Amino acid sequence: MAVGRREKNSQSTIRGSRIAIAIGIGVLAGCIFAFFFPNGFLSSNPPRRLSKSSLEEDLSSCEPPEKINMLKTDIMRVSEKNAELKRQVRELNDRLRLAEQGKDHAREQFMVLSEPHKAGPFGTVKGLRTNPTVLPDESVNPRLAKILAEVAVGKELIVALANSNVKAMLEVWFTSIKKVGIRNYLVVALDDTIVDFCKSNDVPVYKRDPDEVIDSLGKIGGNHAVSGLKFRILREFLQLGYSVLLSDVDIVYLQNPFDHLYRDSDVESMTDGHNNMTAYGYNDVFDEPAMGWARYAHTMRIWVYNSGFFYIRPTIPSIELLDRVADRMAHQAKVWDQAVFNEELYYPSHPGYVGLHASKRTMDFYYFMNSKVLFKTVRKDANLKKLKPVIVHINYHPDKLSRMLAVIEFYVNGKQDALDSFPDGSE
Repeated sequence: MAVGRREKNSQSTIRGSRIAIAIGIGVLAGCIFAFFFPNGFLSSNPPRRLSKSSLEEDLSSCEPPEKINMLKTDIMRVSEKNAELKRQVRELNDRLRLAEQGKDHAREQFMVLSEPHKAGPFGTVKGLRTNPTVLPDESVNPRLAKILAEVAVGKELIVALANSNVKAMLEVWFTSIKKVGIRNYLVVALDDTIVDFCKSNDVPVYKRDPDEVIDSLGKIGGNHAVSGLKFRILREFLQLGYSVLLSDVDIVYLQNPFDHLYRDSDVESMTDGHNNMTAYGYNDVFDEPAMGWARYAHTMRIWVYNSGFFYIRPTIPSIELLDRVADRMAHQAKVWDQAVFNEELYYPSHPGYVGLHASKRTMDFYYFMNSKVLFKTVRKDANLKKLKPVIVHINYHPDKLSRMLAVIEFYVNGKQDALDSFPDGSE
C-alpha cells in the first residue's frame, strides 16, 4: 500500500511539472509574438515608423504654433548642416585618396630608383630615360580638365596659342590638320576674335580666365612675346596629366605627328639644324695656334631645338623646365624664349647653377622639317622631293603665309613648281 501511494504521488508530481512547463512555454511564446507582432497577425496597419512628418504631427497636437515653427526651423537647419558635413567628408575622403595614391606612387618610384642593382654584361646596361608622369590634379583648372577630356586622344593633344595677328596663318594651320584627319588639337585663344573665329570654323578652342599679365601680352604682343607665354600656359596642361605637342601656327601638317613620336623622353623637339651634324651634334675643333702643341681644343656643338614645335610629357623635369623658362622670361629683359628654352635643357650643373635633369630627343629633321631644310636642300634634290614630311615649319622665313600656301600646293595638290619662285633665304 505504501509503495502504491508513493508511485501515485510521483506520477502526480511529474504531471504537475509538465503542466507548469507547458504554461511557461506558452507565456514565453506569447511574449515573443507580442514583441514582434504588436498589432496582431491579421492587422492591416503596418508598424508606425518615426518620421519627420509623424514627429511634426505629434508636435502639433501638444505644442503651441510658435514653438512648432521654431522646432521646424531647427530641424531644417540641422538637415542642411548635416548635408554640408557629408559633402565635406566626401571631399576629405577624395583628398585623402589622392594623397595616398601620390604617396604610393612616390614610394614605388623611390624603390625603383634607390634599389641597388648589379650591372649586367658588357653592352646590356641601360640607364633610366623615361621619367614617370605626375599624378593628375584636376583642381588646378576644372574647366580646362573637362575640355581636355573631350578633345585629347590617349591623354595627348596638339596645342597652339593664337591672337588676331596670326588669324590668316591659323586658318591654314587648322585646315591642314583637318585635312590629315587629326582630331586631338586645341587652340588657346588669346583674344575674343580668335574665340569667335574658331567656333565659326568648328575648331576646338579654349580661352583662359582673365589674367592681367597674360591678357596684355596675348592681345597686343608680337610673335616672340606670344611665344614666351606658352611656357606659363602649358603648365596647367601637364599638371592635368596630358602630354602636349606644342605647335606654332606657321606650320603645315601633312601627316599625323602622333604616329611618328617615340615618347621616351621628357622633351622631344624638332631642330633648327639642316643636316646630320647640325641637327644631332658634332665634334667641333677649335684652333688656337698660340698654344703650340695644345693648339687644338675639341668642343661639342649642336644646333638648337625649335621652341615652336616640341612634344612634352607630364613629368616633374618637364614642369620644372616650363617654370625655369617662364621665370627667366618674366624677370630678364631682352631674352628670346627659344634661347632660354635650350639653355635650360642643355646647361650642366656648375658652381652657382643647378642644371635641369630632363631627358631629350631630337626629331628626324626630314620628317619634322624646318623651312631652311626645305628651301635650301629638299626642293633641289630629286630624291628628297619624293619624301613626304610629317610637318613643315616656316620658321626661317618672314614671308610665312605665302610659303605655307606653297607647301600645300606642292605636297597636297601636287604642283611640282610651287616652291620654285622663292629664294633660299629671305630678301
